[in-house]
Amino acid sequence: MGRAIPLIIVMRPRLRPVETIVVPDPRHGKVLVLRDTQGIAPGHAVIPPALIPIVARFTGRLTCSQIAKEVAREIDGECPLDVVESIAKQLDEGLFLEGETFERALDDAKATFVKLSARPASHAGGAYPGDRVELAEYIDRECVRAAGKPKKGSTIRALVSPHIDPWRGAIGYGHAYGALAASLDEQADTFIVLGTSHAPMREPFALCNKGYDTPFGEMKLDHEFASELTKASSFDPFADMLNHKREHSIEFQAVFLKHLLGKREARIVPILAGLGEQQATRKNPRRTAAVAKFLDALREGIAKRNGRVVVVAGADMAHVGPRFGDPEPHDEDKRGALEKTDRESLDLAASRDARAFWEHVAADLDERRVCGLAPIFSLADVIDEKLRGEVLHYEQNVDPDDGSIVSHAALAFRG
Repeated sequence: MGRAIPLIIVMRPRLRPVETIVVPDPRHGKVLVLRDTQGIAPGHAVIPPALIPIVARFTGRLTCSQIAKEVAREIDGECPLDVVESIAKQLDEGLFLEGETFERALDDAKATFVKLSARPASHAGGAYPGDRVELAEYIDRECVRAAGKPKKGSTIRALVSPHIDPWRGAIGYGHAYGALAASLDEQADTFIVLGTSHAPMREPFALCNKGYDTPFGEMKLDHEFASELTKASSFDPFADMLNHKREHSIEFQAVFLKHLLGKREARIVPILAGLGEQQATRKNPRRTAAVAKFLDALREGIAKRNGRVVVVAGADMAHVGPRFGDPEPHDEDKRGALEKTDRESLDLAASRDARAFWEHVAADLDERRVCGLAPIFSLADVIDEKLRGEVLHYEQNVDPDDGSIVSHAALAFRG
């Protein structure tokens, strides 16, 4: 009897849409890390430099045999077929390849997530303290007090906050939520939270049909508001609900909001903003009928609640440097130019000119990689026309290892 040929040998391996970053490594100098922002894979995949030419060809176009031959020609040396097959098998088992293995895991993840009463605090104990007392102390001491006493102003109706992890973005979060705490309407009881979806989405927006748990307790869902948005949508707003499973951009806002609100009765409407097609084409989202209809419904829902709604966007700005694919880190001149461009974008958002903000960021999206484009645009589009924003804080968080930068800001819209 002949040897059974594993399916992995005859398949054409295809990587799933995952996040790729380059990070320093003591053994290899630098490695490519694959991260599943959808949260299906149980861990990261680390690809040494020598194997990148192989993994880069996992596009679904070539068989393992064809990949081995192409790589051998590229490196002018040997690329054994069994090495390609082994890498493909490991990535398949690790849930980084499209195919039956991943589809089974995806079905299981969906079934498990649907049964949950609340979306778990999946980053507690990692990106921020998991113990509620320790977390409260960290927010009060390292974020709010460290940012300084916020200046007095009229009521804040909308807020842009960072979504970088709170360990690195403490001061930015302190400026955002310190200001909100000082200027929050006593009647506010509904918080629309627009977050970046770091995982690809089929639809422009993704609702979640459950509240968000935090170490302080659950931010419960505003079922009525979510139902209104669902009925008004011309697409399925829950088609990409699983993206909420591991996405941090909304979770971090829920944590700060729950701490700020304490025992106050309040609800959340968590919305991941993808706008993937519009970002790919650079087309103004309002020119897409389904997007415009959803934004109109969101705007109408806010307006009819007569000042009880606060809109929050969890959104970072630029991602530049070796970690994100640039050949070298920014020097002082480039950092200054980046701040200038970022602030130009933020000023457009603060003036509530959503179209101009979109066009300004989209113009260099491949270079600045502003991941907060969709939620900030959406916030600027739906809030009251009378509101005007103010940039409370801007910061460039610099990676100590390779000089890569993630910039972020805090904006308050008052009225």
